[in-house]
Amino acid sequence: MPKMNVLYVAAAGALLVNSAYAANLIKNGSFEKPVVTAGGYEQFSTGGTFAGWKVVGATGNVAIASGAFEQGGFTFPAAGGSQWLDLTGNSNTATGVAQTVATTVGTAYTLTFYIGNVDDPGGVWGTTSKVNVFVDGTQVYAATNSRGAGQTKLVWQKFSTTITATSAHTTIAFMNGDPPTDNSNGLDLISLVEEADEEPAAVPQPRVQD
Repeated sequence: MPKMNVLYVAAAGALLVNSAYAANLIKNGSFEKPVVTAGGYEQFSTGGTFAGWKVVGATGNVAIASGAFEQGGFTFPAAGGSQWLDLTGNSNTATGVAQTVATTVGTAYTLTFYIGNVDDPGGVWGTTSKVNVFVDGTQVYAATNSRGAGQTKLVWQKFSTTITATSAHTTIAFMNGDPPTDNSNGLDLISLVEEADEEPAAVPQPRVQD
């Protein structure tokens, strides 16, 4: 009997852990779908959709980029996984992506995401990367990464904020906040979990330190 009790407790613990790992409400938060050509990218225009996301905001486009992409002496690794999203596309407009998820009214959720920055003074990549976060059409957060200085690669920084659901469905949007002269603004590893839950381990692990 004692051995059976130990096994029961272990199994119950495994169920609890698995439940926490499955708590991410965001689909395709690492932008691994659709798969793009290694070293390349694929653009999506305003009004279009791809794997859980809709392109919103100003007329323009965003692009899923391969982590093997290179240009102008810079490399562009993903924060985790094999791909990431460039909010500037090739239009460099105030364009972004949105996703609607099921939520519980009055429940607080932790929204976590990574912004990628390249520092290229006088060049096409700009110097800072700013992302504006909207919840149900209202801006609730602005995050800027300027850690790329002195490096020749896309450098990632983690950001988190708390949102409280006001309806059964919540729409979260990430918008390009860079100027028209900036042609790089990375977004990756997005998760939305209830504050009581652990951050899910199902998303690819980031290659950066907080």
